[in-house]
Amino acid sequence: MSIEVNNETTFTIDPAEFAELARYVLDSMHVSPLADLSIMLVDPDAMAVLHERWLDLPGPTDVMSFPMDELRPGKPGAPTPPGMLGDIVLCPDVAREQAAAAGHSTIEELLLLTTHGILHLLGFDHAEPEEEKVMFDLQRKLLFTFLAQRAR
Repeated sequence: MSIEVNNETTFTIDPAEFAELARYVLDSMHVSPLADLSIMLVDPDAMAVLHERWLDLPGPTDVMSFPMDELRPGKPGAPTPPGMLGDIVLCPDVAREQAAAAGHSTIEELLLLTTHGILHLLGFDHAEPEEEKVMFDLQRKLLFTFLAQRAR
């Protein structure tokens, strides 16, 4: 599994931590070990350009997902086919504001947004209340399980 983490900001992260989380989420969702994923951290100006270009919305946002091969979750013993999962773009400045409002660290918010972005790449959405419940419950479960395993 190829997971590339690029930080184009001054915000300090451990790229290995983000790659480990992504690997955990992808393994949990039975994504082929031959799938590729890119995670990029950008400043607010770069995110605002992407947000306006692709969603026609002003200003920066926290996370954007750009699916490539439209892979969907696999099943135990039947992973997805190999392919390009896609790109996740994160904005630490927006995440910092959200983290402060939620009462946790910016890194925790960025890890949450990474999980959220991966689920979007796998076809999950939260436009409807039922979809939101499924996606957000899965997002919490995956992130909390990952963090709990790392704390041992």
